[in-house]
Amino acid sequence: MTFSNDILMRVVIFILALCGFMVAKHIRKHKTTGSLLVCPIRFDCNTVVNSDYSKFFGVPVEILGMAYYGLVSISYLFFIFLPNLFPNTLIGFMIVLSLIAFLFSIYLVCVLIFVLKKGCSWCFVSAFISISIFILTILTYNFGSVAKTLIQ
Repeated sequence: MTFSNDILMRVVIFILALCGFMVAKHIRKHKTTGSLLVCPIRFDCNTVVNSDYSKFFGVPVEILGMAYYGLVSISYLFFIFLPNLFPNTLIGFMIVLSLIAFLFSIYLVCVLIFVLKKGCSWCFVSAFISISIFILTILTYNFGSVAKTLIQ
């Protein structure tokens, strides 16, 4: 991968993370104000985001999303402008974090489909963003060389 493609991938991940943060913030705003979360494609978003599954170990899922997306956006802002400053340890952490977010997104989508039997466009958009960040992270970094450095 050329230098410009590497930077482009980092910019795309940064933009996706900002979008994910805004989606999670949008959900949080509606939950805290008690206003109806309207779904643009007629799913029952309000029921989903206020269900028993909207918290993970007592923490609202949208707060976890805001923290994840915020960390990713800030990290990738640094990765864009200071690409050689960060050690493979931090890059490895971001790879693992994006893997965890990917798996958590899959779990939440399964809960939506199989447990709640409802849809939420905002939740699906967030899952799509999380999965995209994971895929682009894997494509951007040579995981083998990062892992090799971490093991040594």
